[in-house]
Amino acid sequence: MAKAVKLPRVDRSVETYALVGTPTERPEATPVFNRIAYAAAHVVADPWADANPWNSPAIDWDATMAFRHHLWSLGFKIAEAMDTSQRGMGLDWAGARELIRRSLAEARTIAGADLACGAGTDQLLRQDARSLDDVIAAYEEQFDFIEKHGGRTIMMASRALAHVARSPDDYRKVYGRILGQANDKVVLHWLGDMFDPELRGYWGSERFEDALETVLSIIAEHKDKVEGIKISLLDQACEIELRRRLPEGVICFTGDDFNYAALIEGDGTQHSHALLGIFDAVAPQASKALAALAKGDLATFRGTIEPTVPLSRKIFETPTQYYKAGVVFLAWLNGHQSHFTMPAGMQSARGAVHYADVFRLADQANVLDRPELAATRMAALMTQYGVG
Repeated sequence: MAKAVKLPRVDRSVETYALVGTPTERPEATPVFNRIAYAAAHVVADPWADANPWNSPAIDWDATMAFRHHLWSLGFKIAEAMDTSQRGMGLDWAGARELIRRSLAEARTIAGADLACGAGTDQLLRQDARSLDDVIAAYEEQFDFIEKHGGRTIMMASRALAHVARSPDDYRKVYGRILGQANDKVVLHWLGDMFDPELRGYWGSERFEDALETVLSIIAEHKDKVEGIKISLLDQACEIELRRRLPEGVICFTGDDFNYAALIEGDGTQHSHALLGIFDAVAPQASKALAALAKGDLATFRGTIEPTVPLSRKIFETPTQYYKAGVVFLAWLNGHQSHFTMPAGMQSARGAVHYADVFRLADQANVLDRPELAATRMAALMTQYGVG
């Protein structure tokens, strides 16, 4: 029995919380899914390096690659160098290049390992973007790097494009140029402004209905180059409407960290595949659930994945862009890294009560793989916050 931990409540009282969860068993062999499942993976900072953690954070490459082996062993593909890796919030393009290079090389050493890499425009600062050609050139640089190293691309949303675009046609021009040049099929990423406030009005409108028409027109014109689209709006109805209207052969990937269980299961007619940041944090549970779904065992699928949803909603609560702190917090509690520090000091983006709530919900969802270790580390963290 894991020991109890003193945790703060929102009313400023302190409770003694006794752990109740049971660690999720690991599969004997890499499982097979009937959904495409990408886990967007985080990077592990190196707090001992003599570096500037805000402007030029050091990365612990051994621990970062070890975590990718953990995800591959559970059957996941990896969405590399995405916002979960703190792209634009601690990890710059130089760091992302090294991450992409290393991950692609690492994947080639493992049978069946697969990943796709985020291509954006984050080397072009928003204030330096003066034209659509500037944005296109930035995308081209990142696509070229990924393709040169043998990778497939996820076309990330661009802050610079949101800054310079004046109409839906500007988005059609940029996406049309990049998709037309891509060597392989691309996954598009529709990232809502709850994840990045600088993306407000993306696709040329703040109305979902208008933005949807623009997205669908881009996909229809270039469907031979679009594998699918990830939609991250935290709105189940919006995702269902998008996937209902996608052309045949184009896949909908859920990026809805609030409603993924129902969207992945589907309605008997359609379902979403997955490209999720929460899968970084709940990989063993998601793996077990997806393997059960592939066998038609809905009871195990629901019983395993549904308890992780309240946890995910807490991690991704407003301000949503700080969800990365909760993901790394759980990686630390579960022993995947020896410390709870992040590039740009992002661990400070959430407070003691938030982390206490995440801890409780993780325990109740059976996400704490090593309860004794998690309890010891949590107690030490709470002491830093003056709890107990």
